[in-house]
Amino acid sequence: MKKVNNKGIKDDLRPEYDLSKLKGGVRGKYAKRFQRGTNLILLSPDVARYFPDEHSVNTVLRSLVGIAKTELSHTR
Repeated sequence: MKKVNNKGIKDDLRPEYDLSKLKGGVRGKYAKRFQRGTNLILLSPDVARYFPDEHSVNTVLRSLVGIAKTELSHTR
């Protein structure tokens, strides 16, 4: 991978930002907490075209879970 030459880049940071207040940050401080609450699943393109957003996917999956629970209770 090629390194980018930063010498020609103009500093466009706004003057009101105080960089001295940004010292001491911890990279990845909340990464584990974020991962515990996140479950990403990649939908195949042919399936994804039927769902415009995450809300619609969750709605359908909740319906299917309800149907599956009903079917299981009838078979016992």
